[in-house]
Amino acid sequence: MHSSLIYLPPEKPYLCPMLPKLPIGQQDFRKIRTSGALYVDKTQAIHRLVTEGDYYFLSRPRRFGKSLTLSVIKELFEGSRELFEGLWVEENWDWERRYPVIHFSFSSMGYKEVGLEAAIERALDRKAAEMGLELSGQGISYRFQDLLKKAAREMPVVLLIDEYDKPLIDYLDKDNLPTALAHQKILKSFYSIIKDNDANIHFLLITGVSKFSKVGVFSDLNNLRDITLSPAFSTLAGITQSELEAYFGDEMDLIAAEKEMLPATLRADIQRWYNGYSFDAKNFLYNPFSLLNFFGDRQFNNYWFASGTPTFLVKLLRERNVVQLDNIRLDAVAFNSYNLERLETYALLFQTGYLTIKSLDEFRIYTLGYPNLEVEESMMRHLFSEFRHEEVGASGPTVIDLRQALYANDLPTAIEVLDSVFQSIPHQLFLQKREAYFHSLVYLTFRLLGIYTQSEVNTARGRLDCVVQTPTHIYLFEFKLDQSAEAALEQIHSRGYADAYRQSSKEVVLVGVNFSSTHKAVEGWKAEQVE
Repeated sequence: MHSSLIYLPPEKPYLCPMLPKLPIGQQDFRKIRTSGALYVDKTQAIHRLVTEGDYYFLSRPRRFGKSLTLSVIKELFEGSRELFEGLWVEENWDWERRYPVIHFSFSSMGYKEVGLEAAIERALDRKAAEMGLELSGQGISYRFQDLLKKAAREMPVVLLIDEYDKPLIDYLDKDNLPTALAHQKILKSFYSIIKDNDANIHFLLITGVSKFSKVGVFSDLNNLRDITLSPAFSTLAGITQSELEAYFGDEMDLIAAEKEMLPATLRADIQRWYNGYSFDAKNFLYNPFSLLNFFGDRQFNNYWFASGTPTFLVKLLRERNVVQLDNIRLDAVAFNSYNLERLETYALLFQTGYLTIKSLDEFRIYTLGYPNLEVEESMMRHLFSEFRHEEVGASGPTVIDLRQALYANDLPTAIEVLDSVFQSIPHQLFLQKREAYFHSLVYLTFRLLGIYTQSEVNTARGRLDCVVQTPTHIYLFEFKLDQSAEAALEQIHSRGYADAYRQSSKEVVLVGVNFSSTHKAVEGWKAEQVE
């Protein structure tokens, strides 16, 4: 499905995009199709899903297409052929065979206002009324079972449950953990009756962001197939490179012309910003929410991250002093850690979309890392601000000031900027965790600087702390805590850190910096040029 083009007279040098309406934030398949909005055809993969099995669980990050997938399945089983005109499945489905569909989304239940149990009961009653049924008995488990039995009198039902974990992940911080645990018990009771209703259920799909609560919630549902990491369904949600070209290829050419860029350069930038998600280490996907927003605004921004700032996650990372989020190696067992009271940091970051699978080796060891520039830059900014105890908006100007000083070869100003990085941290907090805070902030500062210039930062012992390259200079930084600038320079010399850069045509400058934990400031620095 290619967008059409309008060619304007030569005196009109600008171009007009002719993409269909972009369904930004839309999750209702019927509304998308009846409004003429763009739909990337996933019906062949959905057809395979609904015909190969019957009980599924799928975890994907937020705003990645889970809700839309359920909406498509709902309309498919209800026989809404008119909505599928021109899509792959139209000629590959028995439209005469229809099933009753029970579709719940926990994100819209209103449990925060009335409580989880009351919200579920209200949702059951509302669905029963829509189907012309009347429920009897007390308690959500009994009424849920009554709904399944009565809805399946003529045909077994299709049961679709979206964002099953929303009542849990909304309460993961320490203060609200008792609520999360209470919700876990309620959900376990609610789902426990599904297993005994095989005869009443034709197809089941449960989706969510996380898997950490799966055992506690679905412990009685041991016939649930988890397809989160299944290669067969790795592209069920998200947009592949071939889909990007098929649906947005003409539009990318138009935007490249408007921006006076080569089409290949624009495509490379889009890929760097929004591609990179993988659930099988083979297929890499674009975030659909960010991609649609990019084509809507025709400019690069942090769309996905801004749609839900991970306050809880960022605080958790600071508490655990986790800042290095690249090349994380995990055994497959790590993805099956579901304990609400002891969250596994990297597994949780993967499930929520801040890390993704970069590779998988022969021993089933996964390597995780940031999926793309959008996520990396945003997470670095939030972590930098969280460690500094400042607003997120303050991080960008600080790092830009450092970049400008280095590009002007103004080391005194650069050192002043580095000095300011530590000023807002509460003194007692810094003293309690001086080593961790010092090394984390140095890492975050130069890693974030690397977004704006060519910068490398190392964390392993025995390696140079930071390397920053400008158009004219290469700066080799070594930092010490409560020692001396001379000791920092001596380490650069004794370990030959500059050797790899001696053949460069740029000026190589060694910079030793000593930081005082008592005064929370740079106590001394020295620089020398390599001859």
